[in-house]
Amino acid sequence: MPEVTLHVADDVVALWEALEEGREEGMVDPGSDPPFWAAAWPGGQALARYVLDHPEVVAGKTVLDLGAGSGLVAVAALQAGASHVVASDVDPYGRAAIAVNAEVNGVGPVEVTGDLLDGEPDPGIDVVLAGDVCYDREMTARVLPFLGKAWLGGAAVYLGDPGRPYVPREGLVEMATFDVPDTEGRQVRRTTVWRLP
Repeated sequence: MPEVTLHVADDVVALWEALEEGREEGMVDPGSDPPFWAAAWPGGQALARYVLDHPEVVAGKTVLDLGAGSGLVAVAALQAGASHVVASDVDPYGRAAIAVNAEVNGVGPVEVTGDLLDGEPDPGIDVVLAGDVCYDREMTARVLPFLGKAWLGGAAVYLGDPGRPYVPREGLVEMATFDVPDTEGRQVRRTTVWRLP
């Protein structure tokens, strides 16, 4: 996506390995989150491409980038004309990366916040964009009810997914598919943008 500049890790695999080694040596808190912010995940890349190609999805609207990581989707939403973007991520380093990446791209401001999944979705949110958030069973169990509540509250909900096994296909509408470079290697992942009906 040439429209977006991101500050992310040059080699996310090496960063993860260093983090794991630090945990084993007692130099890193064993409960610390992996650096999800350090890469542009395939689901986020697909969502960002989708909103840039279809700006009417977000133009003039208030958008929530759920599990924002590096802020790629938040930046793309603002570039596509969103009136306000809230970027939510659990990792304080991720929240710092979101602000930096918004500034580098000359968009913003982005309202950056922490974990929202245990609360109710803000009724002022028009569109929820969730890229690659169903990466394991525990996270999926937290994310899907939140997305369902947002949808029932009137928000349009889009999910970027590179074929994770925890994403239920029932009740989702396929909007687009992209071949996206994988974060963890040289392969390409077929990645789908889904919308709750």
